Amino acid sequence: MKKLIGLIIIAAAIAASYFYYVAQETKSAPKQARPMANVVYVEVTQQQIADDVEALGTIKANESVVITPKVTDKITAIRFQDGEMVGQHQVLVTQQNAQQLAQLSAAEVKLKEHQRESARIKNLVSNQSVAELERDRLHTLIEIAKADLAEAQAALNDRIIMAPFAGRLGLRQVSPGSLVTPGTVITTLDDIATVKLDFSVPERFLQRITIGDTVNAYSASYPERIFLGKLTSIDSRINPTTRAIIMRATFDNPQLELLPGMLMKVQLIQNQRQALVLPESAIIPKQQQHFVYLLDGENKVVEQLIKIGSRKRGFVEIVAGINVGDKVVTRGIMKVRAGQQVAAALSENFGQSSATKVVN
Repeated sequence: MKKLIGLIIIAAAIAASYFYYVAQETKSAPKQARPMANVVYVEVTQQQIADDVEALGTIKANESVVITPKVTDKITAIRFQDGEMVGQHQVLVTQQNAQQLAQLSAAEVKLKEHQRESARIKNLVSNQSVAELERDRLHTLIEIAKADLAEAQAALNDRIIMAPFAGRLGLRQVSPGSLVTPGTVITTLDDIATVKLDFSVPERFLQRITIGDTVNAYSASYPERIFLGKLTSIDSRINPTTRAIIMRATFDNPQLELLPGMLMKVQLIQNQRQALVLPESAIIPKQQQHFVYLLDGENKVVEQLIKIGSRKRGFVEIVAGINVGDKVVTRGIMKVRAGQQVAAALSENFGQSSATKVVN
């Protein structure tokens, strides 16, 4: 028994010696420095921003009409091609008009006959050789003949279909020899040198919008283009179901790229101004307040309270708390804390500009 106790005491002494040696080695070993956190920052600059309202709209022609005949008759000639650009009063279609030409000729002959007879008796009436009643009768006949002539001319004109304004024609829907009636669609005509864009805006924005505001429009057909227009009119009524109001903008369309019916994404630009902006990734929300991490001259982190303004895709307007030239941490925020020294790298330029082409 005594022998066992002795062995236990020896083992305990050896263990104590070992742990003491390890502790001394640990104390004497040099402590490794904690690696410095890496962050990315941007330098604060002023940029032009604006408040905007977004909506969807549909392109309409400045003037648009469906070309139809006034009278029932056969088509004798078609004088246009599909999609052709035509001028005002250009003849598009003629209908059968032989009867109207004959009636016009007869009306002209009758008018000339009455005018000649009136000229013959003019001196006789002055000499009282012919009663004034006869002169008055001829004047009446002349006026009736003029009316008949005008009626015959109108009937002939009704069979000559012309463009009411300059524009682009649509597809031809009839053929020569077709019997057409009022309402038969011959083609369409659109004036698209200038186009209109109608879009709906919620009524809560109505007080902020004024005639003349800039409108940016985007189309899936031209993904790299921005079309610039102006707000020209606002409807007089708000839709009681949708609580939205229709607004209209106009766009110059010299290349005829915007076509009626085209869907457009609308951005109504308001309150353009110079402002300080930061990436959303730089903002640190804490309850009702917002902070950013600044870097001082020694690359130490400083927590700064800020006040934000409008928000856009990817960036936030800063209205108080920072100045132009301040270094604001945008990446690595979760790895640092206030007062810590960091290794900082300048971010790529942050801005709202893009390669999008703007069309006036």
